[in-house]
Amino acid sequence: MSAALPALQHIDRDRVNALMERERARLLERTAKSGEYYERAKAVMPGGVPSQFQKNDPWPTYLTHGRGSQVWDVDGNQYTDFHNGFGVMCVGHANPTIAAAVKARMDEGTHFAAPTEGSIIVAEELRRRWGLPHWRFTNSGTESTMDAIHLARGHTGRDIIVKIEGTYHGHHDAVMISVKPSPETMGDRSHPNPVPYGLGFAPGTAENTRVVPFNDAEALAGALDERVAGVIMEPAMMNINIVPPVAGYLDKVRELCSANGTVMIYDEVKTGAAVAAGGMTELFGVTPDVVCLAKAMCGGLPGGAIGMTDELAALIEAGQVKQQGTFNGNPLTMAAAQATLLDVLTADAYKQLHAANEKLMAGCDRVIAEYGLPAHTVGLGSKGCVVMSETPVREYRDYLTVIHHDLTDLAWLYHMNNGIFMTPGQDEEWTLSVLHTDADLQRYVDVFETFAREVTNR
Repeated sequence: MSAALPALQHIDRDRVNALMERERARLLERTAKSGEYYERAKAVMPGGVPSQFQKNDPWPTYLTHGRGSQVWDVDGNQYTDFHNGFGVMCVGHANPTIAAAVKARMDEGTHFAAPTEGSIIVAEELRRRWGLPHWRFTNSGTESTMDAIHLARGHTGRDIIVKIEGTYHGHHDAVMISVKPSPETMGDRSHPNPVPYGLGFAPGTAENTRVVPFNDAEALAGALDERVAGVIMEPAMMNINIVPPVAGYLDKVRELCSANGTVMIYDEVKTGAAVAAGGMTELFGVTPDVVCLAKAMCGGLPGGAIGMTDELAALIEAGQVKQQGTFNGNPLTMAAAQATLLDVLTADAYKQLHAANEKLMAGCDRVIAEYGLPAHTVGLGSKGCVVMSETPVREYRDYLTVIHHDLTDLAWLYHMNNGIFMTPGQDEEWTLSVLHTDADLQRYVDVFETFAREVTNR
């Protein structure tokens, strides 16, 4: 299967390449001090960053502070932040409500490794939002999905996990398979190869994970048998721009998992509190057996949660499945999560986020139509993106074959060079916050229009 880019229509590729060179040079000049920081950082951190996701070529942009919808880098550049910490900061930077809650908790003690009322309040709110009766806390999305896999295997006594090709569910062995496999390793679509995501896996690890394409219930049905413990999936793929589920797909997944005695796991780490009060579970009306949360639910502090059925919770209650951690339910994180869920991301806030997202997408759609860009918009709640393809993306293999990735790269450079802070890489996706203004949205559209005008030479 070839991953060659489709031919650009109405756009001169030589012009794209020339603009790419110009904008890269501009970025290096604008972020020269980040380059200096990078030289220091790479002497003490692999790649000069705390996480591989922060790496960028030739260096990352090192930030100093943020307030509201704005962030500043070490060179003094100010940006309107549409990155928002990979979707964490729906509350905005230095949100005064979150800050007050965390500061008040600081004065009362930051860690006990003993439960506090905050964990009860947050669990009660998560139960209200998602409808699942029992909740436990974690420190990250990775921990949430890891605990979910343990529950699935512990409940069923089976070994195999099924995941969606092209999705990322954290960095533990069962899910670090076929995250973004290269075309030459993927195999045939009807029987995709389980491809390890890097090195460091024990022999046989990949064979315990089966891979299926997204939005294909028939393929999932073919992968399920008496050995499959759980199906883990993002109800909308969020790692290759945004790929929503087609009509009826999630219902069919629910039906297939129930019929096979397989635990259905939603990874709502990215969607979670970001797209609706009850995430994709609320938006699409399909309730899994386990929901994994992190990112937006904790208002900028590290933390996560897993929600589960009574039957699965009984395994943890009895100590048969071990779910534990020194910092689980940390008082600071619970204070931030309580303020986030009860005081900031309210019903009115979600109405505001949905309306803002629709407005931003409409502005981008106008630019796309006016300049004849091979692109379209996709959005869910606070999240959206411009997909550089004329045709919809339904799964990972579409992402490899129908998207003009060079246009995505160039658009990112335009954003960064014109004061719009965006996620690095070819999976450009924005996250709005409750502190974004109409002027912020217009600024994004204006920069996108500058890109469109120059790339089409109009």
